[in-house]
Amino acid sequence: MPKLTIDGKEIEVEAGMTVLQACEQAGAEVPRFCYHERLTIAGNCRMCLVEMERAPKPVASCAQPVGEGMVIRTNTDAVKKMRQSVMEFLLINHPLDCPICDQGGECDLQDQAMAYGADHGRYNEEKRAVENKNFGPLINGTMTRCIHCTRCIRFATEIAGVPELGATGRGEHMEVGTYVGRALSSELSGNMIDLCPVGALTSAPYAFTARPWELKKTESIDVTDAVGSNIRIDARGNEVMRVLPRLHEDVNEEWISDKARFSYDGLKRQRLDTPYVRKDGKLAPATWDEAFAAIQIRVAALGGDKIAAIAGDQADVEAMCALKDLMVNLGSPHIDCRQDGAPLDAANRGGYLFNSTIAGIDEADAVLIVGSNPRLEAPIINARLRKRYLKGGVKIAAVGPQADLTYRHEHLGDGLGVLRDIAGGGHPFADVLKGAARPMVIVGQGALARADGAAILALLSALVEKLGVVKDGWNGFNVLHGAAARVGGLDIGFVPAKGGLAAPAIAEAAKSGAIEVLYLLGADEIDMSDLGDVFVVYQGHHGDVGAHRADVILPAAAYTEKNATYVNTEGRVQRTLRAVFPPGEAREDWAIVRALSAVLGKPLPYDNLDQVRRRMTEVNPVFATLDAITPAKWLPLSGEGEVFSDHPLVSCVENFYRTDPISRASITMAKCIDTFLNEDEERTGTHG
Repeated sequence: MPKLTIDGKEIEVEAGMTVLQACEQAGAEVPRFCYHERLTIAGNCRMCLVEMERAPKPVASCAQPVGEGMVIRTNTDAVKKMRQSVMEFLLINHPLDCPICDQGGECDLQDQAMAYGADHGRYNEEKRAVENKNFGPLINGTMTRCIHCTRCIRFATEIAGVPELGATGRGEHMEVGTYVGRALSSELSGNMIDLCPVGALTSAPYAFTARPWELKKTESIDVTDAVGSNIRIDARGNEVMRVLPRLHEDVNEEWISDKARFSYDGLKRQRLDTPYVRKDGKLAPATWDEAFAAIQIRVAALGGDKIAAIAGDQADVEAMCALKDLMVNLGSPHIDCRQDGAPLDAANRGGYLFNSTIAGIDEADAVLIVGSNPRLEAPIINARLRKRYLKGGVKIAAVGPQADLTYRHEHLGDGLGVLRDIAGGGHPFADVLKGAARPMVIVGQGALARADGAAILALLSALVEKLGVVKDGWNGFNVLHGAAARVGGLDIGFVPAKGGLAAPAIAEAAKSGAIEVLYLLGADEIDMSDLGDVFVVYQGHHGDVGAHRADVILPAAAYTEKNATYVNTEGRVQRTLRAVFPPGEAREDWAIVRALSAVLGKPLPYDNLDQVRRRMTEVNPVFATLDAITPAKWLPLSGEGEVFSDHPLVSCVENFYRTDPISRASITMAKCIDTFLNEDEERTGTHG
């Protein structure tokens, strides 16, 4: 490990570090614009210049590797003068429009101009102006403000894997933009806004709405997929103004998907803010007492076998715990959190987790993706796979839909015959998995939410055991969930009890009349048109398909409006925190179930959130530890039935921008659909 001296302080650093990184380790502050720790080094801005002893001129510390015996100075008069000069150059063509720039108050250029710039400039000529670019409905491109740091270009090329951005021209004629004048199509494009050190790239939905010092910041969790990305919710008053990523190295690093970032406007539209009861075929506003009374009248005369409950994809664990306890008290075994019918066994935790963990992708040397398009189902996990691919030494193959996954992979086909061949050892990729030290099999819901899902699961279980994907010190069997509520529901046991019906069978029983009352806890993904005359109670936060079918509606809080527990696809227990209050008469889900239980004469034994969480821990100890993964023991998976090889494997997500009630209510997501799926020419920038 080389030793060097920085501002008179001798330190020892790891070989391969840059001088800038060594300065940070030594506590010396070095300004920068183009450097970012997750991107390749560009050395464009020259703001990080430092003096190095025996060097003929200043060196760019971001691009200079450390060496034994180096003597670095970061705070001399010469260095300060250099920084002033670089800042003066950067501001020559900058429009200085801070009062109308959305980056104002959180702008690196503002901060560094104040800290390192001069108090006046010498440039008296006309400034260069650049035409604004059309980057689509999510990002405003005011490119006159661009300082050519190329962070956005490097992110698009390296992290997102969609190299749509680039630089054209040279010198003062250089411009950053899309080569062919089209909208940015990456599912991670919004992260460029965070990376931009100036106001060149800003959020289009957030434009001119608030200043950062006006906002209350709340740490929370994203529930638009099952990754559990850490987010920060910025609110003003009782309105969510924007959603930003929060650093978590083991989950999302510092990225979030565009759906997580931009669908928040759906929280303000089509909201359920008062109870409703259907009278004479029409839903009419009602009081809580009237809504509960309507349910009590229907339930009172029924046995438990006539009542069923299905939990939706964004239900929190507290609500599922309370509803499960209520259904047990009512004598009903018919509960399920698996709307899509995936045959996952709640008693075998290792059979439904992403066992290698998200961070474990960095160690994989062979990956087989089955029945999944991770780019649409979990963009953050897809970015992890790309990161691993770029390091080299990994082979990736897919059985399922043919798609651009942003990294090179071998598409083996979409039929189950290929999967059989791999499991039997007759396919070349079987040897790849067998010879790998850290092999992974990632199975998506597209392979499980089928009539033969149990048989596919059993086939995969045999495959991972035979080929050494599961072995001492490594579990490479990974289920990629799409629903934020799924793992938490399985952990709390929101599945049929002995003799109970699973979600597809509940729907069939409702159609036939065997089930007379169906309780939907935010469940909107089942076929509402085929439920017969069943009495539907819908508890949720949006007027989605479940609410339209309901006979009684109980308005609930969305994830930004409650303190709630979720478990991500790898089994990590995390919590949302309330950023705003729910609208109107809406209440937290567990509290609604608790109040209803009293009306039904089956009161639940808890009255506050802490008591509910103690109950959760009694049911399953994994809920006792936050932000941690409890390792699951591997047990072989069994299944019944034949695998229908003539049915191709498909992804469970067809439209990335419309997967849940919040995104379906979002105007921003609707604009994305027009732009990227319907190819609206005006929004793509191809209308001339």
